[in-house]
Amino acid sequence: MAAGLLAFFIALFASLMLVAPVRALALRVGMVDLPGPRKVHLTPIPLLGGLAMYAAVVIAVLFAFSGPARSQIAGILIGATLVAAVGVLDDRGLLHHQVKLFVGMPLAAAILLISGIRAQVFSVLLGGRGGDLLDAALTVVWVIGITASFSILDHMDGLCAGVAAMASVFFALLAYLNGQTLVTTLAAAVLGAATGFLRWNFKPAKIFMGDGGAMFLGFLMATLGLKLRLENANHLAAWLAPILILGVTIFDTTLVTISRSRRGLLPFAAPGKDHAAHRLSNLGLGQRGAVLTLYLLGAIGGGAAVVVSYLSTRGAFFVGALVLAAIFAGVAFLERAPYEPQARKRSMAS
Repeated sequence: MAAGLLAFFIALFASLMLVAPVRALALRVGMVDLPGPRKVHLTPIPLLGGLAMYAAVVIAVLFAFSGPARSQIAGILIGATLVAAVGVLDDRGLLHHQVKLFVGMPLAAAILLISGIRAQVFSVLLGGRGGDLLDAALTVVWVIGITASFSILDHMDGLCAGVAAMASVFFALLAYLNGQTLVTTLAAAVLGAATGFLRWNFKPAKIFMGDGGAMFLGFLMATLGLKLRLENANHLAAWLAPILILGVTIFDTTLVTISRSRRGLLPFAAPGKDHAAHRLSNLGLGQRGAVLTLYLLGAIGGGAAVVVSYLSTRGAFFVGALVLAAIFAGVAFLERAPYEPQARKRSMAS
């Protein structure tokens, strides 16, 4: 617990202090996000905010971890550095957008696999080499999916950082309850970094995290989901808990995937104002109201993850079925909500 608190406060302080110089750097080198038809801001906003969160997390874990724990965290930080760098290069316009999805994210997933971090679903159910190979494939799909979902979630002031912060609270809580010091400490560091960044990013935002920051947070969320182990829970609850904690971003990605596919658009290559937050805002909640509503949904999902960790297999199955029904009901409801149709563009940005 002490290591987690130390990591949280170090990351919080570092994030708060580093955003100002990073913002100045972004303005100096011209790293700004310009207004546009698919944007909600009306004036140029500096990017590179993700650099402050990245530095805050790295500083926090280096201070909080010692001995063998540092070697365990090394692979995670290498993968996180890779996706953050790829995201920053994309923000700068130096990479084709498909490099993120088909090169950067799979390589980061491979680094986790080499570090011994992987899903444990099929290996428990099937055993043997076949189960291990399926778990390796699931790990790659999970890392790419969650990282990409956070990449497209960064479309409204305070949304991506706040959703990541909320998820980190429940990752830290469940890890603490199950005696996982490394996961607790890493989640606490992410919570501190994201919370400090929100001081500058909540509406009206003075800086954006950019794709480097969004991918960095998404990769760490995916990693925390893989590392979380509920020792006293049944197998179904163990793999359902991370899905519930990350329910908001999974829901948003499901919504835009279904909605854009129905309109003949490629889900990750047709940016527009058709995300859950956009639609909630258009229903009368406004931008702040929409963001706070998704924070609340994140808290509900995290609370459900805590509850499901104490349920029987039958209870966990019931909760899973209920959540799945709620997701598709939510998609059906928001599909009818007003949004701004986008042109058919080939871009990975949200």
